[in-house]
Amino acid sequence: MPFTLPENGKRRVVIVGAGFAGLGLAKDLADVPGIQVVLLDRHNYHTFQPLLYQVATAGLQPDSIAYPLRRIFRGRANVHVRLAQVHSVDATARLLHTDQGPLPYHDLVIATGSRPRFFGAFASIANQLMTLKTLPGALDLRSMINQQFEKALESPDLEWRMKCLSVGIVGGGPTGVELAGALAEMRRFVLPKDYPDMDFSLMHIVLYEAAPSLLGSMSAKASEKARVYLAELGVDLRLGVPVKQYEQGFLIGADGSTLHTDTVIWTAGVEGAPIDGLVPEIFGPGNRIQVDAHHQVLGMEHVYALGDVALMRTERFPNGHPMLAPVAQQQAQNLAANLIRSMKQGSPKAFRYTDKGSMATIGRNKAVVDLPGFQMQGALAWFIWMFVHVYSLIGFKNRLVALLDWSFSYFTYDRSLSLIIRPFRKPEATASK
Repeated sequence: MPFTLPENGKRRVVIVGAGFAGLGLAKDLADVPGIQVVLLDRHNYHTFQPLLYQVATAGLQPDSIAYPLRRIFRGRANVHVRLAQVHSVDATARLLHTDQGPLPYHDLVIATGSRPRFFGAFASIANQLMTLKTLPGALDLRSMINQQFEKALESPDLEWRMKCLSVGIVGGGPTGVELAGALAEMRRFVLPKDYPDMDFSLMHIVLYEAAPSLLGSMSAKASEKARVYLAELGVDLRLGVPVKQYEQGFLIGADGSTLHTDTVIWTAGVEGAPIDGLVPEIFGPGNRIQVDAHHQVLGMEHVYALGDVALMRTERFPNGHPMLAPVAQQQAQNLAANLIRSMKQGSPKAFRYTDKGSMATIGRNKAVVDLPGFQMQGALAWFIWMFVHVYSLIGFKNRLVALLDWSFSYFTYDRSLSLIIRPFRKPEATASK
């Protein structure tokens, strides 16, 4: 790496993870006198995760939702970006052990986000399931889907074609709903143009949700409207049907239903993705790190956790805050203010989350938006969704390219990015015991 503590008396804040929380904190502290920021991540870019499904379904280019970290901090001499894998932390010595060597710190912030959570029989076959948590994962899914379309042309066997074309989605949260809607629109408007000799009535898109309704974190009205929109697009909804197993190409529901498919996309939940070296006692449900109202890890001085990986219990959120980008961003703002206060011998301020609403899009002119005290569905909700997401992207070029791509799709009912850039090969399934 290597780093020694600053000789100029600056306070070093080491941030692990460049997601919404880590990046937000680094930006808030970048120009604060007396603070040196070291931002560690396994990648040299920040990913706008809410739009990963757009990359997976060929709606956006990968670089529209990713932005180089070093470019974000150009001219910010107080911020040092390093690619590193964290091995463990020694809180007593205030030392972070990484694959690039040891890194001393004054304050350590863990903002490593979340990872897919598999349950039951699926934990042992995770490598057979597609996920949407990283940009490489989105590209793998895009390649997988397009490769399956090509494979479907290779044989006149009807069952083979149905297996290649069909997609199973496990989880009816925002990611699952948005992905199902995007695939259904592709089936209706895009794929028949690209594959005129293919019968896309053979393509079954099946969405499994263990709960009786979609979008469990949103209003009942949004949930019902999302169900109606997906049904109109021809998505087969299996609500109240948990999945039991995926074996020999068959996805099996608890109701006994089966789907013969090579493509199973897992969006059924996430868990915290903490760094190694933390004592087991600090972890709560969902593998999240327990923190106090000031974001400090319980029992560890000068160690903090933010975002999806952090579990802060409050009267309003007894099971922790929702794992959403706005929560992470607001926590970063609060911790930055507290660190600055501490340098002035001030008292920290307890975190209080302000819910500004949530939204999901199901397709062209089909979206649901829940704002405090107000719900909206339809075309206007879709334009609000688009504006919010374009505005949230980092960089003028990213916003412009995303807007152009969406405008092209809106007026032409087409997608121009169905490229198999890097062929994906699913690992061989192992026999179940």
